[in-house]
Amino acid sequence: MAIKSYRDAVKETIAAEMRRDPTVVVIGEDVRGGHGGKNTEDNKLEGFGGVLGVTKGLWSEFGSERVIDTPITESAFIGMAAGAAATGLRPVADLMFMDFYGVCFDMLYNQAAKFRYMFGGKARAPMVVRGIIGAGFCAAAQHSQSPYNVFASVPGLKVVIPSSPYDVKGLLTTAIRDDDPVIFGEHIMLYDVKGEVPDTPYSIDFGVANYTRFGSDVTIIALSLMVHRANEVADKLAKEGISVEVVDPRTISPLDEEGILESIAHTGRVVIVDESAARCGFAHDVAALIAEKAFYALKAPIQLVTPPHTPIPFSPVLEKEWLPSVERIEAAVRKVMEA
Repeated sequence: MAIKSYRDAVKETIAAEMRRDPTVVVIGEDVRGGHGGKNTEDNKLEGFGGVLGVTKGLWSEFGSERVIDTPITESAFIGMAAGAAATGLRPVADLMFMDFYGVCFDMLYNQAAKFRYMFGGKARAPMVVRGIIGAGFCAAAQHSQSPYNVFASVPGLKVVIPSSPYDVKGLLTTAIRDDDPVIFGEHIMLYDVKGEVPDTPYSIDFGVANYTRFGSDVTIIALSLMVHRANEVADKLAKEGISVEVVDPRTISPLDEEGILESIAHTGRVVIVDESAARCGFAHDVAALIAEKAFYALKAPIQLVTPPHTPIPFSPVLEKEWLPSVERIEAAVRKVMEA
């Protein structure tokens, strides 16, 4: 099985779906992104593929009719994607940083998410909105947020937060082929993470959590970058005889409630790690779910590990303190064990 980076899994999946289905198009700011010299095969100028090179090479293969660079106007090109989806195309729109959703939220919240409902199921919006989430890159308060909790609150939007190259390919394949709008959050600190990814096509169903570690004492529920930190804690504590189970929901709308509750019933203790928000975040939603449906299975109070309720600092030292850390996750696990 090939070893590929998270970045390459995104790019190769989009390319594979564009080859398979001529209605798939890429739209967004900088998806071509300037040029890095002449292409020796067709004498075209190759594009950088965005600020982190995720879409590099797509324009050279598919051309300007299917890889469409847009002006810096999120409301226009997300609206363009929604209209294209409603009229037969399958756009993959690159929002660049998910922080920018505020500029175009009406196109998602009031338009694409509601097409199927407002037109009695006769209209579809098969579109994917990709974007960078997450802190750790010293990109400051306007380019480091993880607002997936906001998208998950909108009926009609599906929200996908992959943590590994394998999940990227399987989930993005499903997202592009889905007939509803999908928000696809890619953590900036995971693009260079590598893992096994089959070369053959495959898909991963939405609403199915992944157990990245199996244990019997404590459940850690985490998304994206936090899955890797939870795994690190689980591996460390295993040497001390503390058995930690790590559950990665992978999609938060739909959410695998059954998979989460099954783990809680097994361990009776839970730590939820969330980078989205200190108030009204994903962690709080899952905590409410557990309190409602698995309260009597709990052996200790639910512990949440979230950032403080502040904008994300630019200072590397402060940003490190802002992010949920391995140390804070470990401390939360020890706390529920003591209880």
